[in-house]
Amino acid sequence: MADNLPAEFDVVVVGTGLPESIIAAACARSGQRVLHVDSRNYYGGNWASFSFSGLLSWIKENQEKSDVSDECEDWRKLILENEEVLSLNKKDKTIEHVEAFCFGDQDSAKDVEEAGALPKLPVFGASGAEGVAQDPDKECPPLESAVARAESCEPEKAASVDPASTAEVNDTEVNCENESSHSLSSGESAPDLGKAEAAPSEVSAQEPKKIMYSQIVREGRRFNIDLVSKLLYSRGLLIDLLIKSNVSRYAEFKNATRILAFREGKVEQVPCSRADVFNSRQLTMVEKRMLMKFLTFCLDYEQHPDEFQDYKNSTFAQFLRTRKLTPSLQHFILHSIAMVSETDCSTLEGLQATRKFLQCLGRYGNTPFLFPLYGQGEIPQCFCRMCAVFGGIYCLRHSVQCLVVDKESGRCKAIIDHFGQRISANYFIVEDSYLSESVCRNVCYRQISRAVLITDQSVLKTDSEQQVSILTVPPVDLGQPAVCVIELCSSTMTCMKDTYLVHLTCPSTKTAREDLEPVVQKLFHLNTETGKETENEELEKPRVLWAVYFNMRDSSGIDRNSYSSLPSNVYVCSGPDSALGNDCAVKQAETIFQEMFPTEEFCPPPPNPEDIIYDEDEIASEESGLSNSPETKPEPSPEESSSRGSTAVKEHSEE
Repeated sequence: MADNLPAEFDVVVVGTGLPESIIAAACARSGQRVLHVDSRNYYGGNWASFSFSGLLSWIKENQEKSDVSDECEDWRKLILENEEVLSLNKKDKTIEHVEAFCFGDQDSAKDVEEAGALPKLPVFGASGAEGVAQDPDKECPPLESAVARAESCEPEKAASVDPASTAEVNDTEVNCENESSHSLSSGESAPDLGKAEAAPSEVSAQEPKKIMYSQIVREGRRFNIDLVSKLLYSRGLLIDLLIKSNVSRYAEFKNATRILAFREGKVEQVPCSRADVFNSRQLTMVEKRMLMKFLTFCLDYEQHPDEFQDYKNSTFAQFLRTRKLTPSLQHFILHSIAMVSETDCSTLEGLQATRKFLQCLGRYGNTPFLFPLYGQGEIPQCFCRMCAVFGGIYCLRHSVQCLVVDKESGRCKAIIDHFGQRISANYFIVEDSYLSESVCRNVCYRQISRAVLITDQSVLKTDSEQQVSILTVPPVDLGQPAVCVIELCSSTMTCMKDTYLVHLTCPSTKTAREDLEPVVQKLFHLNTETGKETENEELEKPRVLWAVYFNMRDSSGIDRNSYSSLPSNVYVCSGPDSALGNDCAVKQAETIFQEMFPTEEFCPPPPNPEDIIYDEDEIASEESGLSNSPETKPEPSPEESSSRGSTAVKEHSEE
């Protein structure tokens, strides 16, 4: 209960997004007393994942935008004469233009109940819609969340995981278990990650099952729908941090199996590895040699400055045209390997992006990317679990009324929560969405356009249904942003069997629907009624069963000086950016932590249990049973608390 919270901490973190969660874990690991609060009733903020019913509640809440009243109106009595107040927002204003569409019979789902859902409970606190049933997994304490989620899975759901393509990042070597266990090293081709599913998929390819909206509602707990769509670069900062801190033990990952391209109105697979290039039937032998020569150059382009020095002021697209590459190769490299803009990306930026892609190949699979099972929302929760293990205290549905600032020093002294309790600390981390309009009046925000679709087929059918694909759709008009499409299969534990979850993302120019619907219409079939004139089109394109569009604020890259009247010991964390990876969040978290604690190591690995040395007072306290209070009771070991896992993908030693 809030009444039992200590009155003093070292660090108070407001918001449970990815950068805030990383900072909280790093602070707790370094021995700081951490209080981590969020006014929402779920972890992750705009990085969260929802079940289908949870997402419907989120949509309703953001469409209504109801005001939240103060629970404690006499909190101002706690402010002293030499102090001033910096008020915080009571409602989230980062989501706009939310539009949801059902392409099935919604009336048939009126009386359908979600399988496995708990009875509806009232929501207490200053945020959230009262009486809305929440996903129980989202209300678990961070240490128990992954276990509860795994134990609540029905056998059919657990059985849908393809053992050959799931992965748990750890710290020693790469192992992929199929019928025979074998190691992958950089440069080797990855196994066929879909062989186990080949037989069922052949049947479904011939006769795709018709999915009703009522089935989606009933199987809603099988969905884990991300608000932000990202992938993890296998040599990116987040993977390195997960391995270094040993937070990887709390999560599992699946390889992204395909890189796709959209060219001349068709979706086709892009060869990534050396083996893929030479086995490709799309490329001629001359094109294969051209592509391999150029990719080899990109890996060590800095050693050959004479080859790109004259094009430093040119775009990467212009540079590619000078390399005597065919139009198809230029398209593959620009949109599916470097994944950069045709008009805004310089030659050096394009070469760096291409090299990053190539360096990530072969570490854990045949593409550079990993995706966390159960969705991106698991990653913030993993760091929350680490913070909880090292003594951090968590309170969801816990609003903060204001920051209390000392007039003389200009430093923040405390927060006052919605119960009227004053809590002091040395440092305060605040998610950008909590800052008031007066603080952000000089800030110019960008927007991200997002769409999430539930479809009945893949955008590119193969022998296996269990594919995780990434596709970049180039803009029709120059100067417009490309659209990143990530398609997830049921073995990622983000959607029910026989469906796909498709995420579309791009920087906003208009509303999300205006930005993304043209791409949706190119790739998918939207009509619910089938006529003779659309029969052939329907057979070729996947059918959209349900869709939601929304715009999300992008507060990344904003200079601290843009915020008005911000105390020196208050640090601001941004929400998700539009980039594919998570480097921005990790860099931000490390920078803020080092500013607060310059002599401390950022997220070092936890000690082994056998290496922990207790002093005599602690041993005596434990023997007397006084150390097992609710706030200091040791958490179960990761080995005891994690029940998931089929394939381990670990850091391998490189020759």
